[in-house]
Amino acid sequence: MLAALAVLAPSFHQGGNWRDILVGNAPLLLSATGMTLVVLTRHIDISIGSQFAICGVVAGLLAKAGLPMAAVAFGTVGAGLAMGGVNALLVAFLGLPSIVATLATMVALREGLRWATQGAWVENLPAGFQWFGAGQAAGRWLIVAVALAVFTAMAWALTHLRAGRAVYATGSDAEAARLLGVPARATTALVFVVLGGLNALAALLSAVQFIDVQAGAGLGLELKVIAAVVVGGTAITGGRGTALGTLLGVALLGTLGPALTFLGSHAYWERALQGAIILAAVATDALSGRGGSSRPVDVSPESARAA
Repeated sequence: MLAALAVLAPSFHQGGNWRDILVGNAPLLLSATGMTLVVLTRHIDISIGSQFAICGVVAGLLAKAGLPMAAVAFGTVGAGLAMGGVNALLVAFLGLPSIVATLATMVALREGLRWATQGAWVENLPAGFQWFGAGQAAGRWLIVAVALAVFTAMAWALTHLRAGRAVYATGSDAEAARLLGVPARATTALVFVVLGGLNALAALLSAVQFIDVQAGAGLGLELKVIAAVVVGGTAITGGRGTALGTLLGVALLGTLGPALTFLGSHAYWERALQGAIILAAVATDALSGRGGSSRPVDVSPESARAA
């Protein structure tokens, strides 16, 4: 795609455009990283768009209350963790199907926000809120640096920590993982809470790019995030996938919209292509046999003692 753009729309590769793509998609990377953890455990969360909107409003209100940006960040992430905790309770401990539970919370959170704000934006934000008070030039790179640092830490944890291995084990076979001593229910709860926190941080990184906070932010975010995760190679049936794959998925979808703009196409084609990408990725996964069956897990007493 990039090679074709070099021929059909050479201006796409200007430095300013690439900078805007990086800054604009830094929040998406954080949300997609959290969603990767959830999908790896064979679940899904379609309420993240509503959570994203609420966390953005929370950040704006805390800033208007005069709190320093560090406190604003802690409060915003705390709100995301709390909403992730609600989904964790519904899915991990009450046993509700994740798509049903998060559909319910998606509607409840979005309508609750609409009732609370009456659709009004959070305006008259203090000067220190936009770009974290660092100015546009430095603030752009600060947003990218924060997103990459958090992504790197999560990718490392998923690969090297015991909790990361528990995520893969739970998604491969939750019952076998439980017999091996892996706390599958707690792991499932944890990934929903972590997703809430990462999504809240993404909302903050997005909100500081504007002079006002939109109460309707995050519409359609779940489609773009899920598309990035699936096209990045994470099996929708759980147990397989990498954070690096998600990074590549975000890179593809993050350049898709601007590419269509430079090619003179209508913006609504972006969502259509996102849906097609999800379908193609899932179909390819199923036809190749990677998504149809999970790798067998040894639950013999010897392997249990080793675990």
